[in-house]
Amino acid sequence: MKNIFETIKQEAELRGVDKAALKDGRNELSYSTLFQRVESAAEGLRGQGVAKGLRVALFCGDSIDYVISSLAVLALRAVVIPVSPSSAEHEVDALLERIGADFLLFDQALCTREGSPVAAGQFVEKKMLLAELEGGETPAGFTELNPAFVRFSSGTTGQSKGVLLSHEAIVERTDAADKGLQITSDDTVLWVLSMSYHFVVSILLFLRRGATICLCYDHFPLALLDSVKVGEGTFIYASPFHYYAMCESSGFAPDSLKNIRMAISTSMKLPDDTASAFAEKFGFELTEAYGIIEVGLPFLNRAADGARGSVGRILPDYEIKLLNEDEEGIGEIFIRGKGMFNAYVSPWKIFPKDDWFNAGDLGRIDENGNLFIAGRKKGLINFMGMKVFPGEVEAVLNAHPCVKESLVYGEPHPRYGQLPCARVVRCGDIDAMALKRYCLGELSPQKAPKSISFVERLPKTPSGKLRRNATMSGGGHEA
Repeated sequence: MKNIFETIKQEAELRGVDKAALKDGRNELSYSTLFQRVESAAEGLRGQGVAKGLRVALFCGDSIDYVISSLAVLALRAVVIPVSPSSAEHEVDALLERIGADFLLFDQALCTREGSPVAAGQFVEKKMLLAELEGGETPAGFTELNPAFVRFSSGTTGQSKGVLLSHEAIVERTDAADKGLQITSDDTVLWVLSMSYHFVVSILLFLRRGATICLCYDHFPLALLDSVKVGEGTFIYASPFHYYAMCESSGFAPDSLKNIRMAISTSMKLPDDTASAFAEKFGFELTEAYGIIEVGLPFLNRAADGARGSVGRILPDYEIKLLNEDEEGIGEIFIRGKGMFNAYVSPWKIFPKDDWFNAGDLGRIDENGNLFIAGRKKGLINFMGMKVFPGEVEAVLNAHPCVKESLVYGEPHPRYGQLPCARVVRCGDIDAMALKRYCLGELSPQKAPKSISFVERLPKTPSGKLRRNATMSGGGHEA
C-alpha cells in the first residue's frame, strides 16, 4: 500500500535533498530538514496515540508548520481532516462531532482547548498541541481504503458530504494533474492560497517534483511583490482575486512576472475583465484550472490550446461526457479518470472505482474540445420553462462600473416557476430600475433580473465562494 509521504521522500532522494523545499520570507527549510522534522513530529504524534486509520483534524494557519503537521499525520497513515483557520470554535466543534475525529492537532494561538505539546522544537513558529477526542464509529471498509484525507467542500449549495481520498488516489491525481502543470525541481512556486482548501493536487505535487514553495500569503500583495522583485518564482498558484489585485497594484510593473512560465487561476470562475487586464498588463494569459474535490484537476485552459472563457481541454488521464444536452449543446458534465475519490464520509458511501462522476455543473464542448461551464445544475433557474444560468447574469451585472459583485438566484413563483432575482453590492450611485434597464440591454428578457436588492455584503463560504443556499436569508433592501 502506498504512502504519499514516503513517495515524496523517495522521489526527492533521487534528485537530492539539499535544495529548499519551503520558505516564507523568515524561514527556509531544505528537503532534508523538512523530512527530519516531519519524522520527529510523527514520532511525537505516535507517542500520544495517533495511529493508522485514526482521524486527525488539523486546525492551523497557512505556514511551513501546516505542511509539517500534515505530512507527519500522513506518515503514520492516519487521516488528515483540514479545518479552515477562519472557523469559529463552535464550527470546529460541529465538524469534529460530525466526522467522529479521534484527535485535534491545533495551533495553540487558534484554540482555547487543552492539549499536549507535540514534538517541541520540530515546528518552525507555531506551538502545536494535540487533544484526544471521543472519536466515533469507523464505517465498514474505511481503513481498508488506505485513507489519507477527508476534505469537506466549501458548501456552496448545501452541506458537504466529506470527500475521502486514499494515498493511492493522491499519487494518481497528482501524476494526472502534472501532465498539464509540468512541475520540475527548477520551479519556484509562489503560493498565496489557503492550504485548508488547496493542498493535495498542489502542495503535495510540488513536493513530489522537488520544487521550492515560496509562501507569500502574509501581507499580500507585498510578500508576492518582494518575491518577484528579486527574481524568484517561475509558477504562481492563486485565485482571480489575487490576479485582480496584481493588475490594480502600481507596485507590479509590466515586466514583474517576466520569469513566470505559468500562472494558474483557480478556486472560482476567472472573470473576463480580470483575464483581459492581466494579459494586457503582463503580456501573457492566465491559465484557468477547473478543479473538483472528488476528481482532481481534469481541465486546464492554456493560452496555446484553449479559448478564453473556457476551462480548456481535458487532460490525458480523464474522460468527459455530457448527458441530457439541450438545443445549444449544454448538458450535465460527467467525468472519470485517475485519482478519483474513494468515498463520501457523511453519510458513508463508497464510490465505485472507474465509475462516472456527476460534477453537478452544466457545460458545452466546442469544436476544438474546450469545455465552457454554463453554471451549476442546482443553481439553474427555470423561468417559464427557459433556462437561466446565474453565472451568465452575474457576469453582466459585475461588468457595470457601479457594481462591485452580485449574486443571482431563483425566487419561486406560482405562475412562472422561478423568477431570476439578484442581490447586488454597489460601488457607485445607481438604482434598481437603472440596473434592470442595463441588464435588458445586455441580456434576453427572460434572463434579466426581475428584482434587484442592494446589500452591504454577499454570503460566502470560508474559501470565498458565493454561498448560494443562503440567498433567501439576511438583509438588503428593494430599490
